[in-house]
Amino acid sequence: QVRLVESGGGLAQAGGSLRLSCAASVRTMYTMGWFRQAPGKEREFVAAITWTGRNTYSDSAEGRFTISRDNAKNTVDLQMNGLKPEDTAVYYCSSMIRSGSVSLTASDYYYWGQGTQVTVSS
Repeated sequence: QVRLVESGGGLAQAGGSLRLSCAASVRTMYTMGWFRQAPGKEREFVAAITWTGRNTYSDSAEGRFTISRDNAKNTVDLQMNGLKPEDTAVYYCSSMIRSGSVSLTASDYYYWGQGTQVTVSS
């Protein structure tokens, strides 16, 4: 019924950049987020954005990543600069079922994409 589709993942060199995109069929008023999961690790918060464009970042993403959205197109992007090998993970686009608030907890997000692999070489 509802689908989130990520794109833009791939291989990058340390210090390089990648831009991830998420095409969503959910209501644009919902808070959208990016999470990532590396092998053997828990899914962790990366960034989120409210429908009005208020951004929230994890400590590791702050200053390097930028989240943005286009409510008319139902897209959410994650610009990743200054990539590090520890950024290697599957990145997931997700959506809450409420607007105006941000959560850092994966269980507070309802819709999830299938993920896109990001690999950063040293």
